[in-house]
Amino acid sequence: MRSIWRGAVSFGMVTIPVGLHPATEQRNVTFHLVHRDDGGRVRFRRVCEVCEEVIPYSEVAKGYELPSGDLVVLTADDFDDLPLSTSRRIEVLQFSPADQIDPILFAKSYYLEPEEEGAKPYVLLRDALERSGRVAIVKVALRQRESLAALRVREGVLVLETMLWPDEVRAAEFPFLYEAVDVRDQETRMAVSLIESMTADFDPARYEDSYREALHEVIEAKVAGRQTVHPQAPVERGPEADLMAALRASVEAAKRSGGSPAGGEAAGRPGGKDVRGGEKAPRGRRGRRSA
Repeated sequence: MRSIWRGAVSFGMVTIPVGLHPATEQRNVTFHLVHRDDGGRVRFRRVCEVCEEVIPYSEVAKGYELPSGDLVVLTADDFDDLPLSTSRRIEVLQFSPADQIDPILFAKSYYLEPEEEGAKPYVLLRDALERSGRVAIVKVALRQRESLAALRVREGVLVLETMLWPDEVRAAEFPFLYEAVDVRDQETRMAVSLIESMTADFDPARYEDSYREALHEVIEAKVAGRQTVHPQAPVERGPEADLMAALRASVEAAKRSGGSPAGGEAAGRPGGKDVRGGEKAPRGRRGRRSA
């Protein structure tokens, strides 16, 4: 299992180099979006709604919308300059009883594997946590986002449980909480009795994903009945087809803007020059609709 992140646990004056591994995986049945008639893959393109061009990922930025409707555009450089004090470091803040952490805060679980030189301090922290009956509350930065997390022990391995920040948990404000609901004591005792009669030690292996199994059966039945589609190779557009598509798009854009194709940029010219030989206009000014 290859680690997805390498850093260190900072525990007082002790540093424990570790690798991070996802502790869970979703076993959902995955599908492609395809054309029902011929099985061709359906692709999605990043199209700018202003210039109506397909934008390469290298030109995609993130925009924060202000109440006025204006956007603050942030690029990768802006995010790189943000201070992340816990980058590549899992900083232990305190130790707390595990039952004080509301499970609603837990987001995702990761295994921590010690690097070769960190095995001894890793085992020291693991054993100390088990003996104390507490978990470590830590800060960690993963994927350019700082999170609270808890370190606990599971089957001899330290598990990092990332947590939501308190303001990310919604308040449960429902009308019935403010209504007087009359429940008799006898009814409560009967409900408790039912709970006790159904009480057993939790064994997750007793349960299975019946929906996923039924879905696999549907797929296998279609395979057995030869109800499969062999998609053809996607059609590759040659230069001539690309030129026609560009001309058609230019005509449509001119109709929408009330102008004519000849008055704007030359349709389909790879260099993006207009009919007078000049360079194309800045990207954000082409194809803009009038307010």
